[in-house]
Amino acid sequence: MKNSTQVSYFIFGAYFDIGLFKYLLFVIMMCFYALIICANVLLVVVICVNRSLHEPMYLFLVSLFVNELYGSTGLFPFLLVQILSDIHTVSAPFCFLQIYCLYSYATTQFHNLSIMSYDRYLAICYPLQYNTRMTSNKVAVLIALTWLLSFVGVSVTVSLSSPLQLCGNIIKTVYCDNYAIVKLACSDTRVNNIYGLSYTSLEVFGLLILILYSYMRILKVCFSGSKQTRQKALSTCTPHLASTINFFFGSFFQMLQSRFDMSSVPVMLRNVLSLYFLTCQPLFNPLMYGLQMSKIRILCKSLIFGKI
Repeated sequence: MKNSTQVSYFIFGAYFDIGLFKYLLFVIMMCFYALIICANVLLVVVICVNRSLHEPMYLFLVSLFVNELYGSTGLFPFLLVQILSDIHTVSAPFCFLQIYCLYSYATTQFHNLSIMSYDRYLAICYPLQYNTRMTSNKVAVLIALTWLLSFVGVSVTVSLSSPLQLCGNIIKTVYCDNYAIVKLACSDTRVNNIYGLSYTSLEVFGLLILILYSYMRILKVCFSGSKQTRQKALSTCTPHLASTINFFFGSFFQMLQSRFDMSSVPVMLRNVLSLYFLTCQPLFNPLMYGLQMSKIRILCKSLIFGKI
């Protein structure tokens, strides 16, 4: 058996010397972060200060945008420091803190997208009963559960991983990843694997069934309804459907990166794939919702330019 120990720091093995190009990469990532912060903050402010947008759909969007600010802050400042650094190390406590932030962000994002699909289902399939089915109290409970369940679930994940005895401290990623650390363990990881598989399966299949059921019912109404009904469904569902597909697209890349041997893929491409859903999702969503939803678009112009 290899010697195991409780490591005090981790080394990121996915970074490599890119010379002066690191400064260009730093500027690009800084611009991404600035755009994410500005776009998401703008939309949160627009929705919060305009009473006409205090409807369930827009309140769920606030939860989505706040989560993207949270997830981006858990990634970008640390990533920017690592890009400029010559020694790519991180202390173990900070590494587990980043795991907690990024995993809770991803889980909350999935929850948000699921309850938003349920909200669109009620709005399109039961328009006359929507206000009685989606009350303000129900909205508050759904948003609270979205965040609470995510934080509790990820807390268990991190509490199971942090005490593990490890045989090494080199993780082949550009940020802290729980599965990469579990793979270094010399101690028994059966509990970690069972919980991880059970929790992931419950989350993915349970919420995915909710999303698929919602859209199957929406499509049924669209095909059997009038042209006006189809246009309304298309205008309200397009941003959410695009966001959901983009999220699953990025999550699939991350799953390939962490679960399978990707040594045949160039390191730069692996790094881009692992960062996709953490960088593109928070930038994609505000642009999609801001451009597609006329109410938000008009009020954003009013706030920025001072006129309607």
